Amino acid sequence: MVTHVSVGLLGLGTVGSGVVRMIEGNREELQHRVGCPVFIEKILVQNVEKERLVSINNEWLTQHPEDVLQNPNIHVVIEVMGGIELAREYITLALQNKKHVITANKDLMALHGAELLQIAHENECDLFYEASVAGGIPIIRSLVDGLASDRITKMMGIVNGTTNYILTKMDKQQRNYEEVLKEAQALGYAEADPTSDVEGIDAARKMAILSTLGFSMHIHLDDVKVSGISKVTQEDLEYARQFGYTLKLIGNAKKDNGKVEISVEPTLLPDSHPLASVHNEYNAVYVYGESVGETMFFGPGAGQLPTATSVVSDLVAVVKNMRLGVNGKSVIAPQFDKQLKEPNEIAGKFFYRLYIKDEAGAFSAITSLFALHDISLEKLIQSPVDHKGVAEVVIVTHGTNKHQDNKVYNLLRDSEVVQEIKSHYRVEGA
Repeated sequence: MVTHVSVGLLGLGTVGSGVVRMIEGNREELQHRVGCPVFIEKILVQNVEKERLVSINNEWLTQHPEDVLQNPNIHVVIEVMGGIELAREYITLALQNKKHVITANKDLMALHGAELLQIAHENECDLFYEASVAGGIPIIRSLVDGLASDRITKMMGIVNGTTNYILTKMDKQQRNYEEVLKEAQALGYAEADPTSDVEGIDAARKMAILSTLGFSMHIHLDDVKVSGISKVTQEDLEYARQFGYTLKLIGNAKKDNGKVEISVEPTLLPDSHPLASVHNEYNAVYVYGESVGETMFFGPGAGQLPTATSVVSDLVAVVKNMRLGVNGKSVIAPQFDKQLKEPNEIAGKFFYRLYIKDEAGAFSAITSLFALHDISLEKLIQSPVDHKGVAEVVIVTHGTNKHQDNKVYNLLRDSEVVQEIKSHYRVEGA
């Protein structure tokens, strides 16, 4: 019988400090929920002398990994140090030493999750990672447990708070990208090097994790088609508003007839779509199941305590499994072989903003390229711009497929009447 549980932490940054606050501050509630006391034993840090923003027993701190990974008193290791290779090494050692592991590391799980889950299974250990995808939103547990009886057909959502904050401010306050990015960095929403967030890489890692779980299929990061928001302009947002859309960075995963498509890209959503009203740093994930229909999970996608909440919820699950004697039993290998859709199997509507020569026949030449590939136009605006001899054409197509759209894009790019393709985005149907 488990009489108590000792925890070791790898890292004591923002999230680690939140985990300590929750374990220490909610001690009685935790004990009531899991049936035994939960204690912090050791915390691996780089500098034991550093001043902390959370109350710490100095005897917990160590600079030696073995004090956590090989400590016989520690039952559960919580990895909140970040990075990939060192975290991978430490988690592997922890599992091999029969310690259950909880991580918030999306980068690691997207790249090496299958390998680490297999190691956990072989050592009869739990490896949980709820906080790796959407901060305080319990999306992983919802897929694995709450919707386990259903067949998931589609997941789409806003899974990066930084980009959602930037696009919200650009749209609502008519400010440019660079200005809002600097504000996001000053507020701590964006890193000094924001590339992972603004170019969609962070969101792509999360969609790889969700797709692997939701579709029971091994999805690798390279399977996700990715584009970011760094080239989004005020003109794009203004035309989106005119057409009744809101522009968001959307992760999209869809399964049809055993084949999947996974992407992260700026997408025009109808203003009536629930995701269009998700603003600032908040995240939301829409899940479509054959039986349940549509469900939506909304909440803070990052931050100290929201992320710590998911970490400690995983801790509760680990301890309950310990008391039941079922640790390491939840890992299930993907059921299906990976099959990715071809471009002609990916349906969608598309937004174009073009600069064309302002001369007779140019407009007709553009529309004929779409007609040549059986793409009809749903919405269209043409207007002159300040540059002499240049007109701006904005188009939203009717439904087509990615193969046809790629053909038209290449023809427009090479056309003598097109000076520049300013923007090209996917459009989500109502």
